[in-house]
Amino acid sequence: MGKQKTKKFAAMKRMINLKDHRIKEKDRAKAKEKKKKKDPAALKEREVTKYPSCLFFQYNTQLGPPYHILVDTNFINFSIKAKLDIVQSMMDCLYAKCVPCITDCVMAEIEKLGMKYRVALRIAKDPRFERLPCTHKGTYADDCLVQRVTQHKCYILATVDRDLKRRIRKIPGVPIMYISSHRYNIERMPDDYGAPRF
Repeated sequence: MGKQKTKKFAAMKRMINLKDHRIKEKDRAKAKEKKKKKDPAALKEREVTKYPSCLFFQYNTQLGPPYHILVDTNFINFSIKAKLDIVQSMMDCLYAKCVPCITDCVMAEIEKLGMKYRVALRIAKDPRFERLPCTHKGTYADDCLVQRVTQHKCYILATVDRDLKRRIRKIPGVPIMYISSHRYNIERMPDDYGAPRF
């Protein structure tokens, strides 16, 4: 048996020198351009996010009755489990007229769930629900809702999904409706607008 070759620890691949005759002139020029350091005296261009004029600090002044509430798939399912009438419970929570809105993506998500969630589908097709058409590709409801809420600050988002709540909390001026102890609650909403104090 011959000697086994041992692999050298932290061995690096050999690099071709820039002065090597095998490298073409234009490749040498590219390598030199990469090495140039950025000038520290040059002005830095930064894009500052523009906040809409409807916000007063974290509070949204555009919100007011009738409230338009974007509904998520799991919000409908949990409302059925808690035996809550969606429109009536929303009105009990906000003491004002509420218009539940449902996007095409959420509707597609409920339809995909199959026969087990046919009650949720029947509730979603209620004439009291306002249907919002989607123009983007794909049917991932969370991204659709986040995008819609970011563009138009006139919505309240109703969801039970923790990940979606976490994403919405990063967007200022969007109240979140959720279910706790068999009733609807709302967070990040000014008390003057009829949100109950707890």
